[in-house]
Amino acid sequence: MAPFILVTTVLTHLVGGSAGREGTAVQLGGSLASAFGRMLRLTPGDVRILLMAGIAAGFGAVFGTPIAGAIFALEVLTIGRMQYEALLPTLLAAVVADWTCHAWGIGHVHYTIAYLGGAGEAIGFHLDAVLLLKVVVAGVAFGLAAHFFAELSHLASSAYKVILPYAPLRPVLASAILLSLVYLLGTREYLGLGVWSPNPGDATILGFFRPDHVDYWSWAWKALFTIVTLSAGFKRPAGVCSCG
Repeated sequence: MAPFILVTTVLTHLVGGSAGREGTAVQLGGSLASAFGRMLRLTPGDVRILLMAGIAAGFGAVFGTPIAGAIFALEVLTIGRMQYEALLPTLLAAVVADWTCHAWGIGHVHYTIAYLGGAGEAIGFHLDAVLLLKVVVAGVAFGLAAHFFAELSHLASSAYKVILPYAPLRPVLASAILLSLVYLLGTREYLGLGVWSPNPGDATILGFFRPDHVDYWSWAWKALFTIVTLSAGFKRPAGVCSCG
């Protein structure tokens, strides 16, 4: 599974598919961990912990966020229940994976948070009641957006299956839809990862951190491009995406 995920993800990004890295990293880490678990003939409980460690390592390495990777791995296998005996293994795996990336000279995107500094001098940590209220409202909006994204992804996946029962043709249809959207909007800024773009005027994650950047609808267009891309991917019976 791991080589297939790597190759298909690289191909997806190469041709402009709107896909991210988190799914690929999680699947790569989980696949390799599962292989090691079978090879070492571990018990089901130990295999589960090893899977969490693999997921944490993949997430922590690809984003350079080992703590987030460890927490994500603890949450993803069993929603609503924490397996605390896996806390140390997941954290250790995520940290070592991140260090390994840095040892190979692999860097990560850095984001500047203006909240901790202003007017040329560092302010440091401080509380702002108005900002906290905005965060609450934004959190609700983010949750609703995530919910609609998941529901629309399921609907799009079902629609692909109805229109094209033969799975290998679904990415062809998705590419046609994406090309049509690109020509309709007259821009390629919603293709690929969306982290950066050679065009300074494009909507990117890095650009959103600039205080002078104003954009209200890129999230909706990016969601549409991503739903079209991911919903056309090949799926394993267990629902694990093996493409992009």
